[in-house]
Amino acid sequence: MGIPKFVITALTAVAGAAAQQASGANLEVLQLRPNFYMIAGAGGNIGFQVGSDGVVVVDSGSVSSAEDVVAAIKRVTSQPIRYVINTSADPDHVGGNEAVAKAGQTLFTQGGGPGIGADFLGGAASILSVEQVLTRMSGKPSPFPVAAWPTETFHQARKYMYLNGEGIEVFHQPAAHTDGDAIVFFRRSDVVVAGDVFDTTRFPVIDVVRGGSIRGEIAALQKLVVTAIPSVPIVSREEGTLIIPGHGRICDQLDVVDYRDMVTIIRDRIRDLTKEGLSLEQIKAAAPARGYTRRYGSDTAWTTDHFVEAVYRSMKEKAP
Repeated sequence: MGIPKFVITALTAVAGAAAQQASGANLEVLQLRPNFYMIAGAGGNIGFQVGSDGVVVVDSGSVSSAEDVVAAIKRVTSQPIRYVINTSADPDHVGGNEAVAKAGQTLFTQGGGPGIGADFLGGAASILSVEQVLTRMSGKPSPFPVAAWPTETFHQARKYMYLNGEGIEVFHQPAAHTDGDAIVFFRRSDVVVAGDVFDTTRFPVIDVVRGGSIRGEIAALQKLVVTAIPSVPIVSREEGTLIIPGHGRICDQLDVVDYRDMVTIIRDRIRDLTKEGLSLEQIKAAAPARGYTRRYGSDTAWTTDHFVEAVYRSMKEKAP
């Protein structure tokens, strides 16, 4: 299914010039819901919710696009940025953390208690992630400045808040793309920001070194499937939950079903070939991703062979 018609129409209706390319960068701002927007072209896809409580941003893009991301948000609203939520520790998703957070203002303005001033968190917007994101971003030597590190972390399966009149759920997806992935569900807006567990431009990047696994990746895709709702029983309508992938076009639940099934089929083929005693090189030669390489295998940084090897090595390791 393609991008819904109302989303395409919104390109010319996002707060005047907000849907135009942002100055100095090849950014596009799409209005998905009355109070929800997507920024494409800043590295990883970015989602942001706007309301009387302020702006909640999911992912901040690459460091090189950070100032343009801030400018794009400010074209849509004058409300302060309150939260940045990270879906992983990848540089194209967290690189803009410092600039985006510093452009905002924390909700915690009453001080932290006796002798602790109102700017005890530095005054900037809060940065929320699962614990593993902070661990990786703060490792020595760290490629990220301290101001880009998460200021709030969680380790449980679900973190939630209520801002701008709707519930926001952040679900930790352990051992998927990495060990620090999260998907973010805006319940009233009916939008899910998926991060890199879902990437319509290529096979999913499973970073085994950073704790990713094929088992966790399929579980994360299944979580997206059960969280989103398709346009049923009236399937002719361009409606239903919208899903923003880490990279690529806006999707619906059925798109994720297709992607999950593709990943599962390739996993099963590799598993069966492994049981037959084939080596990794023999498995690659057997082309277990056949039928899908034209659509998902054109990325030069993450090739079909990279994906096949990650699945193979993930299954060889102890299941999470």
